[in-house]
Amino acid sequence: MHPDTTPQPASTDAGLSAAQAETEARRIIDNAYRPTAYRDDSPVPARGDAPPVAQPGRPPMSQGATDASVLMLAGGTATTMVGGTAAVLMYVSQFADPIVCGLVFGAPTALVLALARLAARAKPAPAIHQHYEGPVYQDQRNVHTSTRGVWAKTNNHQ
Repeated sequence: MHPDTTPQPASTDAGLSAAQAETEARRIIDNAYRPTAYRDDSPVPARGDAPPVAQPGRPPMSQGATDASVLMLAGGTATTMVGGTAAVLMYVSQFADPIVCGLVFGAPTALVLALARLAARAKPAPAIHQHYEGPVYQDQRNVHTSTRGVWAKTNNHQ
C-alpha cells in the first residue's frame, strides 16, 4: 500500500574513472571550504541618508536618560545590599525584631536623603542678566486672583 522509501544501495556497475573521481573530489573540497560570510572592508561614508541601526547592548538614549538609568541601577543595588544585610542579621540572631532592624537600617538612608535635599536647596539662585538693544518697553503687572463659589468665578484685579 505504501511506497517503499528505503534508500537503495547505488549500483556498482556505474563507477567513475580515476579522472572523473579526481574532478568530483576537488569540486566537493572546494565547495566545503568556500566562505559562507563576507565582510565589506570598504570605508563607510561620513554622511548618508540611511537611518542609524540599533546596536546590541543598551538601547540608544539621551545622556540624561543614561545618567538616570545608572543612578537607578546603583540605588537598586544599594537597596538590595541593605535589605540582604538586614535579612542575614535577623536570620543569624534568631531574635532580631524586624521593626528595630528597619529603624537601624532606615535611619542612615533617611539621613542621607534629608542631607541631599538640604544640599540641593542650598544652591544660590542664578543671577539673571538681560541685555537689550534698541527701545524697550517693560510692563510689570501684579494680578491678584480670587476664585469663589460653587460654580467657580475667577476675578482678576490689577
